[in-house]
Amino acid sequence: MKVFVSGLLNIETTVKIKKFPVEYYPIDYPFFGINSNVSGVGYNISKALCSLGDKVELTSFTGNDDEAERIINKLKRDNIAFENIRKVLKNTPCSAVLYDESGKRQIYCDLKDIQEQNIEPNKNITELINSCDIAALCNINFNRKLIKSKDINSPIATDVHVLGDIEDEYNRDFMENSDILFLSDENLPCGAVEFIKKIEDKYKNKIIVIGMGEKGALLLDSESQKIYRLGIYRNDNVVNTVGAGDALFSAFIHFYAKGESPLEALKKSEIFASKKVSFNGASLGFSSEKEIEEKYKSNNISVEEL
Repeated sequence: MKVFVSGLLNIETTVKIKKFPVEYYPIDYPFFGINSNVSGVGYNISKALCSLGDKVELTSFTGNDDEAERIINKLKRDNIAFENIRKVLKNTPCSAVLYDESGKRQIYCDLKDIQEQNIEPNKNITELINSCDIAALCNINFNRKLIKSKDINSPIATDVHVLGDIEDEYNRDFMENSDILFLSDENLPCGAVEFIKKIEDKYKNKIIVIGMGEKGALLLDSESQKIYRLGIYRNDNVVNTVGAGDALFSAFIHFYAKGESPLEALKKSEIFASKKVSFNGASLGFSSEKEIEEKYKSNNISVEEL
């Protein structure tokens, strides 16, 4: 299966802390608690999909600096094509993630000047997208014109992450033009069931998923007009939850595009994301499709139809 991915690439540094809130002290020595990796939503999704056996067409922006070379070298090692990576930024984006023993995290993301970039939906890019089984267009400014293009025929999936307002100006284009919409329950203004219905009423997405962390996930399937609440696939070895949402999203579009029902695709995605959070870093801990299918045979994920 071939997937088009357009999203952020960055260098991510994770720092293990004692607890939140962070108390002031001049220095700490968290041995093996500080790590740096290539990351960003675009990379996380691409690597997750490759681990599941997909071919990825990745598009993004970097600077022309040492960090960009590190990213390109990593893409080479992961067998992810980098021909559509444009080195036009002043500097390559970077992020820092604080996390504690419970898996809670606080993210600082420096996008540099990437929000000033745009991908024009010309013939070459739309033909590339239409040659793919599905397109993952992340909610970043350079995808804004692309996601509104009427020349794209492949299904479009996007994740708006934290959303507190159904009329959110920044994310409106992404919500209006996606077939598959993912978001988190972290900042919802009302209950998740009420909010998912409001989104469907306004934007008419085919599938909507709200990730709810340790509470599981909520799925709205507009074709069957059903809403499901899924429990979690239990993992007693949570190290760092950063990237869990990207993992859930990636696995869902993989299994759904392969022909699974939305409900079965989300179950398998929960298994995929559950293993991922046992690793420290947003781009680490991805399973193969074979591993997920094996675990799925004995899964105990609860499902409630609402």
